[in-house]
Amino acid sequence: MTISTTVDRVPASLRDWLSKPRLMLIDGKWVQAKSGKTFEVQDPATEMLLANVAEGDAADVDAAVKAARKALDGPWGRISPSARGRIIHKIGDLILEHLDELAQLESLDNGKPFSVARVADVPLSADMFHYMSGWATKIEGKHIPLSTLAAPGQYLSYTRPEPIGVVGQIIPWNFPLLMAAWKLAPALATGCTAVLKVAEETPLSALKLGELLQEAGLPDGVVNIIPGFGETAGAALAAHPGVDKIAFTGSTEVGKLIVQAASRDLRKVSLELGGKSPNIILGDADIESAIAGATAGIFFNHGQCCNAGSRLFVQEKIFDKVAAGIAANAEKIRLGVGMDPDTEMGPLVSSVQHGRVNGYLKAGLEEGARALTGGAPLNAPGYFVKPTVLVDTHPDMKVVREEIFGPVLVATPFKEADDKLIAAANDTVYGLAAGVWSRDVAQAHRIANQIKAGTVWINCFHVFDSALPFGGYKQSGWGREMGQAVLSNYLETKAVTTKLA
Repeated sequence: MTISTTVDRVPASLRDWLSKPRLMLIDGKWVQAKSGKTFEVQDPATEMLLANVAEGDAADVDAAVKAARKALDGPWGRISPSARGRIIHKIGDLILEHLDELAQLESLDNGKPFSVARVADVPLSADMFHYMSGWATKIEGKHIPLSTLAAPGQYLSYTRPEPIGVVGQIIPWNFPLLMAAWKLAPALATGCTAVLKVAEETPLSALKLGELLQEAGLPDGVVNIIPGFGETAGAALAAHPGVDKIAFTGSTEVGKLIVQAASRDLRKVSLELGGKSPNIILGDADIESAIAGATAGIFFNHGQCCNAGSRLFVQEKIFDKVAAGIAANAEKIRLGVGMDPDTEMGPLVSSVQHGRVNGYLKAGLEEGARALTGGAPLNAPGYFVKPTVLVDTHPDMKVVREEIFGPVLVATPFKEADDKLIAAANDTVYGLAAGVWSRDVAQAHRIANQIKAGTVWINCFHVFDSALPFGGYKQSGWGREMGQAVLSNYLETKAVTTKLA
């Protein structure tokens, strides 16, 4: 397994943009942090400096919340749904116009291959704005006839869906641009204003997106973008009394802290959190397709996916063949810097994440797991981890029970597709996603119906669409992202009743 680091890491088109201090967007202006502080953003493939970025904290969050409130009470609150939709659609158009530039920033900042960001992260971000732009004119109330104490025709009652108000949004580092789109597009469609706190590891594409929001004609203060650290900027946003709702994507541990902060004044919260998703391969499955799907299910985006198929269950009679096939695929994955066109897997996002994943690998091996491939640290620059397949695991191991958020698969055989299998698949505090592979569609659907997860893929994995709701059961979160379902995250329902007679 080789690691390519030979490609020029920063395209000429971005050098000037990255060479300038990147500021935060508050009330339509690009400003320094009130403290004057900045922080460094590194390329995780080379550990070299990419940019210096303004470090927001509580004072900047306060200014951003006030700007969002002013915009909500001002121009954005008075704009027609049709005009709002046109602006949102224009944002999607501009994302596509800047496709290569945004994909390059994602690759440099996060480490993911440019080739992947160009066909996945950026187009899906644009599509989210395009899809949500249509909902701006379709958020409707309804007439409700009263049936208890009122005589027919005595009252007129109807509902009004209204924007929840100023929304604080906190996004992670694994899909920086896409997570910004998932959060901002529905908030804008419903008429809310937002303060977006971006991950300190990967702020660059969201800051570039801020420039495109301005170019699209979004009024000042409607979206404010704060780069900074969770302990300061994120905590201040979650606890700010001027925020009507918090929307968070990230770890379950941090999600619990968000809930605690918001609970002080019962602020509304939606959460898209962690996962330890089961991926089940039955003996009658198309084995080659299942091997390819399970490989992508765990190793896509370097395993840094909340919905990664990290717990593999394979029927005994095909277990050895499937495990060996996935291990063979893992061995072929080319690690390298994201800008290398031959790179198939980049580094993990940071030294912290690198240490975390290697710590899990060490613990798994010490507890008795065996690595078919990977498992050992790489002696190379950057935060690279070999794609790893662990077997001989048992349910009490840390690598089986806890979310690793890296390219580590734990594989377990099972005898029959029975209640014992379903219990094992559901034996987790999470419930974000799952996969089922079988030629017997009826059996696959029976299993899917019994899995406690917000998304179940049958004979596929990692299939997303702006129209599909995404979210989790149990400790994987509250609410849904995308689709019509996400609109409820950003709306209040008001009932109005008038006496007519």
